[in-house]
Amino acid sequence: QVQLVESGGGLVQPGGSLRLSCAASGSIFRINAMGWYRQAPGNQRELVAAIISGGSTNYADSVKGRFTISRDNAKNTVYLQMNSLKPEDTAVYYCNALIRLATMPWSPNDYWGQGTQVTVSS
Repeated sequence: QVQLVESGGGLVQPGGSLRLSCAASGSIFRINAMGWYRQAPGNQRELVAAIISGGSTNYADSVKGRFTISRDNAKNTVYLQMNSLKPEDTAVYYCNALIRLATMPWSPNDYWGQGTQVTVSS
């Protein structure tokens, strides 16, 4: 099976920066796409940023110009560099990946990390 392990969350002041990491491990044939979602209390989970295997990226309007998603294919790891953080960025951030298993390469599966808390507060 596959595991997604996130790291890098924490408490930061408004205007500060954080870098989230998510490493995928297991019986992986290919990772089609990786991304970050977030969920604040009382809100639905929303897409923050995504990157596909070819390198194309997609961002939520609320984070464009402030967040950057990148990927290290050799390490099966995705990063989210978050700059100019705002209190409204406070949420649990979840890593997501669309992965083809070595045992079933014809059918991609959706995987989620356990979530990491990001709190932006003075």
